[in-house]
Amino acid sequence: MTGAIRLRAKRRRGHLRAYVHGKEMAVVADRSAAIKPGAILLLSTVRNERVRLPYFMRYYRDLGVDHFLFVDNASDDGTREYLAEQPDVSIWTTPASYKAAHFGVDWLSHLQRRFAHGHWCLTVDVDEFLVYPFCETRPLRALTDWLDASAVRSFSAMLLDMYPKGPVQARPYHEGQNPFEIAQWFDSGNYTIHRNPGSGNLWIQGGPRARMFFHNQPLNAPALNKIPLVNWHRSYAYVSSTHMLLPRGLNLVFDEWGGEKTSGCLLHAKFLDTFAVKAAEEMTRGQHYAESQEYIAYQAALSTQPDMWCKFSEKYINWRQLEILGLMSKGNWA
Repeated sequence: MTGAIRLRAKRRRGHLRAYVHGKEMAVVADRSAAIKPGAILLLSTVRNERVRLPYFMRYYRDLGVDHFLFVDNASDDGTREYLAEQPDVSIWTTPASYKAAHFGVDWLSHLQRRFAHGHWCLTVDVDEFLVYPFCETRPLRALTDWLDASAVRSFSAMLLDMYPKGPVQARPYHEGQNPFEIAQWFDSGNYTIHRNPGSGNLWIQGGPRARMFFHNQPLNAPALNKIPLVNWHRSYAYVSSTHMLLPRGLNLVFDEWGGEKTSGCLLHAKFLDTFAVKAAEEMTRGQHYAESQEYIAYQAALSTQPDMWCKFSEKYINWRQLEILGLMSKGNWA
């Protein structure tokens, strides 16, 4: 079997899984009839994220997202109820296994196939905040219009882990607060990169999680390459979270060494004081990749009240700073 045939078979399996696991979801509030042609959609899977949601929703509404589609995985903190009240949200719920649903990919794939065809579709977690060239002055619609005019179907964004100065647990996060008032710092370097020969995507690792939690096993550090924004077609499929897409041409979004393809960053607000409780819960649930080894590493380190800040840490200013550091690029978009 050739590589192309194997990838097509993998994509079909993804569509079949989406069909099967889509039956696990029950409607809480379906406002999808309000989705207009050309609307920009955001999809996310959530569990017990009530405290994060007000700022998350405000941030992406301000960027220009028109409609949100959520899958709630049996939250018990008011997440589902809060989202059901939002006029621009459609939400489904399921108590089924996040792990068995390909870590939530199958649930979102089901919604993408039903509602996202022909729309620019942003797929993110609630601790991920997209920044792109000129994002302070140009809405998301300006970016998608430019991508359309350039015949570009997918947009990459490196996941940039943000963290506070001092122990993660030291400063409490309050509902509605901008998380980057606390998690202001990031690693400007310390990243490794290689191209996946099968799918064509770049694999990026490193940053504070690699040096703090995986310094003895750097190859087990989380992947930081993401393709969160896609002009969706029902034949597409995410394979590994938003790290990889099929067909494989959608993965050719990064220029490997100093290239000029336009790209962004996802500011990752994982490391707030809420993280210790989240890590303990997820380690107990065992619903994450590789037997939750990532959360096992977090839990072991958090007991020592670690400070992720170091003398090489950079304080975040804006997207232009990230471009100067080579973490994103405006490319040909002027």
